[in-house]
Amino acid sequence: MFSCKKESVEKSYSKKSNYLINANELLEIASNNKIKILDFRKKEDYQKEHIKNAIQIWRSDLENPNYVYSGMMPSSHQVERLFSDLGIESEDTVVIYDDKGLCEAARLWWILQVYNFKNVKLLEGGITAWKTINGDVSNIEPKFSKTSFKLSQTNKKNLFISKEEVYKALKTNTILLDTRTIAEFYGDYHKKGAAKPGRIPNSIHIDWAEAINFHGNQLIKPIEELEKIYSKLNIRKNDSIILYCHSGVRSAHTTFILTELLGYKNVKNYDGSWTEWSHFDNLPHVIGSSTTLKKNNHE
Repeated sequence: MFSCKKESVEKSYSKKSNYLINANELLEIASNNKIKILDFRKKEDYQKEHIKNAIQIWRSDLENPNYVYSGMMPSSHQVERLFSDLGIESEDTVVIYDDKGLCEAARLWWILQVYNFKNVKLLEGGITAWKTINGDVSNIEPKFSKTSFKLSQTNKKNLFISKEEVYKALKTNTILLDTRTIAEFYGDYHKKGAAKPGRIPNSIHIDWAEAINFHGNQLIKPIEELEKIYSKLNIRKNDSIILYCHSGVRSAHTTFILTELLGYKNVKNYDGSWTEWSHFDNLPHVIGSSTTLKKNNHE
């Protein structure tokens, strides 16, 4: 059971960001047919139990297959086709939850932000918080009819940055934050999909999971604690910041934390992240604690 203190944290975050919703707030609107709940967990977890009428999706549903490496964000047409297949209308509000402290959910939030879809909420505490307030759960997959979901014709790429733009930024005062584990940062190992270990030059490390109670209830930490964590990086809220991780998922979560909860103004998430960067031998990279860069063939 969550303590009263933890429940009050949920409420304070919901007031802080329009994109967060707590379990009690969802309970009030869950029966509205304009609310579509997305369960962003693996199929086997979803089939055991999920929030009643929730629709299951996974990372493979949100990848662009037109790359030799995995994890790239889907095109706007792919999102429209997916949401249409899932019975989502353009006017619906999408509520997303996962079991990883909103890490998976924040990736979809970020994708929808890039495509200027604002009717999205992230459920703090996921299915655990939902069950705590006796919200209905089920193991039955809902049935729905296909729709014709359409995104706005105006994409807003203010939170997006490409490989080419990251490379150009290396010659500026832009700050790069690597949100992977410290082992990945130093190149002790690399996850499947990356071509080699390492990091982008001049990156600063901040593990995305520092923002949540990772070994506890996985709720986002209080604002005051978040401020202390990120203030240690000596970054000003108007600085230009590029975030990356392995494939833009964990860094999307940090993008949410910085922009929605802490008020950082110039934040971009590198979609391809280390997976994409590592596939190009002409791009500079660092491994270990050395500051010696791999030869940069662009120069």
